Amino acid sequence: METRGQICVFAASSQRIDERYMTAARELGQLMAERGWVCVNGAGGFGLMKAVTDGVLDAGGHVTGVIPKFMVDNGWCYDRLPEVLITADMHERKQQMQERSDAIIALPGGCGTLEELLEVITWRQLGITTKPIILLNTLGFFDPLVTMLEQCVEQGFMKRTHSSLWTVAATPREALDAIESQLSQGLPQAESKY
Repeated sequence: METRGQICVFAASSQRIDERYMTAARELGQLMAERGWVCVNGAGGFGLMKAVTDGVLDAGGHVTGVIPKFMVDNGWCYDRLPEVLITADMHERKQQMQERSDAIIALPGGCGTLEELLEVITWRQLGITTKPIILLNTLGFFDPLVTMLEQCVEQGFMKRTHSSLWTVAATPREALDAIESQLSQGLPQAESKY
């Protein structure tokens, strides 16, 4: 199968979550494979990371996992992955995931997922990356974060144009449609924060 490119997927490793999050993650993986997208993720064998990987692989797609050595040593790497890149630390992991991808999708998650998402939004704001960033807003998970980011704009901590640095999608299909549309039309460079 010819690939369209690679999408980095940030996602939770927690397993104590509503099954609807898992269903959406598996659906995203399946749609990525069907549309010819390679998945780049954190290589975890748990939670939404595992669900996305399973969705991609079960539909005949490819996943590249990127994981720090200490996580491999702890047995956290998903043994089903066909390709694993082991990094020295978390910083290199994020850099490799971003560099290998044409776009980013953030699924719901905890501190690690939110930190990854906010870092790439910051990179977009600073012009370090120009890739689409999509928040897959399953069950309205990201609503409070979007409200917080809008407050940053309203109170002058970010410029009004910085609201376009990310796109909110309600479903996996909408997330991929947004990426494909933005990549075909091209993304404007972010206005300088200064």
